[in-house]
Amino acid sequence: MDIAELKAELEKLHSSSFGWALSCCRRDPELAEEVLQTVYLKILEGKAVYRAESSIKTWLFAVIRKTAISEYRRRLLLFMRFAANEEKAEQASAAAGPAANFERSEEQQRFQKALAELPGRQREAMHLVFYEDLSLREAADVMGISIGSARTHYERGKKRLRQSLGQSEMFYGIGWRGKENPGAV
Repeated sequence: MDIAELKAELEKLHSSSFGWALSCCRRDPELAEEVLQTVYLKILEGKAVYRAESSIKTWLFAVIRKTAISEYRRRLLLFMRFAANEEKAEQASAAAGPAANFERSEEQQRFQKALAELPGRQREAMHLVFYEDLSLREAADVMGISIGSARTHYERGKKRLRQSLGQSEMFYGIGWRGKENPGAV
């Protein structure tokens, strides 16, 4: 595949690539943009080469995932170096969150919270299958694990998500299965 074809494919996949980068970066849009830019540079500089061993989407998502992990580790090391200054650490943790969540609906917030509480591999499997419409085999390739492991993470993630959403729905006084609440006014 020549560079022009590759660029055309990357442009087609940009929005779903950003969604995957956002998921890999724990819903931090600035970090997701940075990771995606780094991925595009890796591709253009020839550091990440598509060998047509899988679909281009599967390959691209694997590159995004690995780049996000590297960036997360790099940032973690930087954070640890400067952790002695508690004031800066508190400002960094307080800066993430409320503004991004404010615009979402309450239901979407509950779902996103439940999804974020899943263990990493389960969250990745769920995102790849539901949001990115990949098969379990493609998700396994992106995650660098066997199909059996991907299936296990996916099934466990669905189960935990159902349990978590079921518990939060009970908290709000309505049942997850659409049952009516006779006590409601």
